[in-house]
Amino acid sequence: MTLRVGWGYDAHRLDGPPPLKLAGVVVSDSVGVSATSDGDVVAHAVTDAVLGAAVAGDIGQHFPSSDPSNEEADSMTMLGHAVDLCVSTGYAPAHLDVTVVAEDVRVGPHRDDMRKTLAGTLGLSPNAVSVKATSTDGLGFIGRGEGIAAVAVVTVEAIPNITP
Repeated sequence: MTLRVGWGYDAHRLDGPPPLKLAGVVVSDSVGVSATSDGDVVAHAVTDAVLGAAVAGDIGQHFPSSDPSNEEADSMTMLGHAVDLCVSTGYAPAHLDVTVVAEDVRVGPHRDDMRKTLAGTLGLSPNAVSVKATSTDGLGFIGRGEGIAAVAVVTVEAIPNITP
C-alpha cells in the first residue's frame, strides 16, 4: 500500500485563560480553552489524523492528560512527534485538510499563517495544506459559544526505499 488516510477530531471548552492558539498561531487574545496542554484543537486533530494514518494509536496514548509533563505542553511539538513517528513507520505526510468549527472565532485573518506553521511541521509546502472554517449556525455547544472543534484528514504516502 502506497497511500494511507488518517482522520482526527478534537474539541475544547472555551472557558480557559487566553490566548487561543490554532495551528500554533494566536488567533485570539480575549478567549482561551480548558485543556491540559495549550489546547490547540487544530494541532490535536491533525496529530490524531497523522497517528491514525501511521496506525500508531492516538494523542491520548502518546500524551496522556494524567502525565504532569503534558501540563501546558506545546501542541505543535506534539504534532512534530506524531510526524516523526509516522516517518519511522515508512510514511510521510502528503496532504492535509483541516476544518475549524467555531461560532465567533475568526480563522480567515490567520489562515495563511496557520497553513505555513502546519506545513512546516508536516514537512510540506503550504500548497499541500488546506485550512477552512465553519460555524454551527447557533446549534449546540459550539453554536452557543461554549466550545471550539476541529476535524482533520491527512494523506500519507510510503517513503520510497523504506519498507513500512
